[in-house]
Order: sequence, then structure tokens, then C-alpha cells
Amino acid sequence: MRLIAYRLENVVRLHKEKHYMSNFDGLGLADPILRAINEQGYSTPTPIQAQAIPPMLEGRDIMGIAQTGTGKTAAFALPLLHRLAKSGGGRPPQRGTRALILAPTRELAGQIYACIRTYSQHMGLRSAVVYGGVSIRGQIGTMARGVDILVATPGRLLDLVNQKCAHLNAVETFVLDEADRMLDMGFSPDVKRIAALLPNKHQTAMFSATMAKTVQGLAESLLNDPVRVEVAPVATTIEKVDQRILFVRKADKRALLGGLLKDQEIERALVFTRTKHGADKVARHLEQKGVRAGVIHGNRSQNQRERAIREFSNGRVRVMVATDIAARGIDIDGVTHVINFDLPNEPDSYVHRIGRTGRAGAVGTAISFCDVEEKAYLLDIEKTIRQRVPVFPDHPFHCDVAANDAGTTKKKGRGGGNGRPSGDKGNNNQRRRKPQWKRNAGRKAA
Repeated sequence: MRLIAYRLENVVRLHKEKHYMSNFDGLGLADPILRAINEQGYSTPTPIQAQAIPPMLEGRDIMGIAQTGTGKTAAFALPLLHRLAKSGGGRPPQRGTRALILAPTRELAGQIYACIRTYSQHMGLRSAVVYGGVSIRGQIGTMARGVDILVATPGRLLDLVNQKCAHLNAVETFVLDEADRMLDMGFSPDVKRIAALLPNKHQTAMFSATMAKTVQGLAESLLNDPVRVEVAPVATTIEKVDQRILFVRKADKRALLGGLLKDQEIERALVFTRTKHGADKVARHLEQKGVRAGVIHGNRSQNQRERAIREFSNGRVRVMVATDIAARGIDIDGVTHVINFDLPNEPDSYVHRIGRTGRAGAVGTAISFCDVEEKAYLLDIEKTIRQRVPVFPDHPFHCDVAANDAGTTKKKGRGGGNGRPSGDKGNNNQRRRKPQWKRNAGRKAA
């Protein structure tokens, strides 16, 4: 594997004012690609696209820092396709590929592949996606003829390589998407092994939502004098989402969730839990309450996961309950609310979660439940996003114990000091009122 120094002082920072193009025509992409873009109704590149595409077209390595939902897939897919278009036709190498894109999850790999198919529809290129959870036999057959573009998860790609059904010695462009999540999931050895199989001369593009030390270390080993592009920092991204914390006892979380979902303005909600077992329990509870809910986590089969995403996307299912790893690749328009049933123990996961709503100029809302045991997670989140998350105490299950332990004085009289919900039997006046988490969204706790 090539060892090339990655010097921060040599990183080229591209400024939006200088490189931003007003439309895709100004980026110099091949005509078949522009035709596909126009047919999708896109005219103006997003900031990450405008900044990443030009240097990629020049053949430079890229280190892109961008949150999910900023258009980063097209930022690497379009110049990748342009390079293939300009390098001439010809049959792809047998059992090989000319371009390789690695993704951490099956869902993300599938969505990247769908984008590749869309943008290359007028180019006559052969593309494929390979991931675990399904039979490898069909993937072996697909790779036998070779492909121009291969989208893969690390584990299944190495399975194919070990069986000598996939070769990587003809790769011209290598893309590593969501590098931070790749490392979080323990794929670092696999990624390095795959990189060692690539030819010495190739272009590499690496994208990550964060630039943690582990990501920087991987960049040092993979990138050659890279151009660094960075858009939508954490603070900017989360400002687009209306955030609320609801303090609640752990035992009351499911009742609180059921109450919130009675509000029909929550049209499409992603509900995040910390564990697979917890996701199943929440989904069953919602179904029992008459709320159509899908569930997605690592123990679900690939067919189950794809069906759940399809039903959530087409509106047949109103709520999707998910764990962080399984939901990383979900990129569905129209998510009006993200509900953190459990606060994540990693602050970056909070940012990724709430970033799935409030996209493309739409209004998004993130509601997070916090019990006594999760107060430390909340403090870490607020340090990461550099702001306090507004507290909403006016709900039937407000828990003063959790609120006070979090170091914030809350409005008195809405919940007992022993942590019991204020919506006990006999509080019918409370039940008749409109959902106050929405009416009082602009009010912070004292």
C-alpha cells in the first residue's frame, strides 16, 4: 500500500465564493451526465458539489467533510462518471471494476447504486452493487463479466476477492463514503486491506461527516496531497431543525411516544432507539396502539429492511423505528420529525439523526426523550453542537427528577418531585388540551 504524507499545511481549502457555479452546465461535465441531471430536475449544484466536482475533474484527491443530506453522493458520482466517459469505452476488466465505491451499510450502498444508475442512464456503463445479507452467488455471476462501477460494503467485497471472483487491480477511482461511520463499525482493517489491493496510480475521494483523529489517520494513509472541501458544519446543520428535550422517566417513554404520535402533523417520523431489542419493543407497542410502524436494525434480513424502507418511503408506514447503524443509509425525503426515544451515547450520532429531517428547505423537528440515566449524554450533545437544547416541560409525563439532575430548574407544578408523571388519573383537564409541545415550542425552561 502506498504511504503518502498528508500535510495539513498543504491542504487546499476552496472557498465557496470563488468556486461556486450557478448551474451544472458551468462545471464542464460530459453531455450524457448533464442530460440525466436535467431530466431529474436539478439545475443548481449544492455547495459540496460545487466545491468538490472541479478538483475531482482535475484528478485531485479529495477529503470532503459534509453531513448527510448535503448532496455529497452526486459530488463524487458525477466527476467519477465524467472520468469514465472521457477515458473511452471498451469492455470493463473481467472480474474487475474501473471505479470502486465503499459504503459502511447495505442501505447506503443501495442508495449510492441507485444514484449511479440514474446519472449514468445515457452512458451505457455497467454498474453493480454487492453487500452481505443476500446470496453471494448472483454477485459472483455479475462480477464475472466485470463492471465499470462497483458499489460495495467492505465485508462482502473481501469475500468476493478471497474467492477470486473480484479483482481490484484496474481501479481508476476509489471513493470511501461515510468514513467516520466505517471506522465506528470496525471496518478499518478491511478498508486498509482493500486499499492495498488497488493499483498505485488511482484517484481517491474520501467523505466523512466529521474529521475525528481516526478519520484523519485513515486520510493520511489513503490520500495524496488532497484538496479539502468542507461545508455545513454541525452548528449550521442543526440550526435548520427545531429541537426539543422532553424529560421523562424511562418507564413512561412508550406512553409519551404514543401520545405525541396522536398529533397528525407528525406525518412521517424516524424514531431512534439505542438497541435492536428496544427497537422491536417500540415498534410492537406502536402497532398495538394503531400506529403503522416499520423497524430496521442489524438483525433484520435484507429483504425485511428493504421492504421497511420502501413502505416508509411510499407512505404506507408512518413511523420507522431504527437503530443508528441500520439507519445510517436511510435518505428519505419528507421526514417531518425525528424522535430520539433513547439519546445516543455518541454526540455525533445525535447530529446524524436529526439531520434526516429539515432537508431541502423544509421545516424539521427533533424531539428527544431524556431520562435520569441519559443526562450525561445530553450534556455531551450540547457541548458538541455548541448550544443548549430547549427543554419542553409541558407534557403529561414530565419528570422533575431527570430535569433537576440535568442541572436545569424546570417549571414547577407539571410533574411531581418523585418523578411521577403529572398526567395521573383524574387530570382530565391536561388531557383535553392541545399538544403543548407544539404550541409552546418557542418557550424555553427558566
